[in-house]
Order: sequence, then C-alpha cells, then structure tokens
Amino acid sequence: MDFYEVIKTRRSVRSYKKDPIPEDVLERVLNSARIAPSGSNRQPWKFIIIKDPKIKEKMVEFCEGQSFVAEAPILIVACGRNIHYNRGGWMGDYSVIVDVAIAVDHLTLSARAEGLGTCWIGSFDNEKIKNFLGIPEDVNVVALTPLGYPLDPKVFKETKNRKDIKEIICYERWED
Repeated sequence: MDFYEVIKTRRSVRSYKKDPIPEDVLERVLNSARIAPSGSNRQPWKFIIIKDPKIKEKMVEFCEGQSFVAEAPILIVACGRNIHYNRGGWMGDYSVIVDVAIAVDHLTLSARAEGLGTCWIGSFDNEKIKNFLGIPEDVNVVALTPLGYPLDPKVFKETKNRKDIKEIICYERWED
C-alpha cells in the first residue's frame, strides 16, 4: 500500500473482528515500533501485548469504560521509562512521552498498511494499570491501542474534517 494512502486512510477503529492476527503480521507491526527514532537513540519504551480476554476485559475499567479496548484480539500497552535525560530546554522529562508517541505512531501506521485497525487510547488510569500489570515505579503508560481487523473494512477512508493547510502553517514567523 502506498505510504501516503496509509496516512490518509488511517482511522480510529472502535469495532473489531475476533479474527486472530497472523504472527508474521504482528511481528512486522511490532518491529515498526522497535525501529522508531528516539532522542539520542535511548529507546525508552516497552510494549505489553495482551491477548488474554480476561485481562483485556479488566483493562476496560482502567480505560474509562471504553469497552472496545477488549474487542480486538490484542491490546497493546505502550510504556516509557523516564531516563531523566534532558536533551535541552524545557522538554526535559517530557521527552519520554514524545519518544514513545513516535513509536506508537509507527505502530499505528504499519498496522493500517497491514489492514489492521487501531485506536490511540489516551484516557486511562496510569496507576491502576501499573499496579494491575506489574509495571515498575519508574515506568509510566503513555498510550494503549487495541489491534485487530476492523468489523467494517470501509472505516478506512480519508476524512474530510481537517483544517486547510493554510490554517496550520506559517513561514519564518508565527502568524495568526
């Protein structure tokens, strides 16, 4: 699939088939997160792959009751270890969030290229998930995403609900 088609048609999927994901497909998707860039190549991430239906169902409670997180055959919990490395300026400890977000973005785009759906979950209880999954104190959950084949494959279409390019860019200096 053309890269720009992947970008244009990646959508948040909230209904999934129960069909399992072939291991070679899953490996390609996970590998795309592994090779994502990170500041100073620190790679501060770890991904918890959840297939157990009982664990996925419990995760719904920690994700503000978003029941679709348990529908897909896989739920991915993207975690980041704060390495307390200030690349400079105000970013400091926030760099781990940026790095993990880049890896999750790689994952979601490669999933789309494989015909899989994802939905970036940002509403969750970090502490409850950490306790439930045994995540160390110095690691935090950055995002979660279900991973599976969409119930409706027509969900992959370009959205027209985007700002015009002229509204989001300016040259040389900030302009309103």
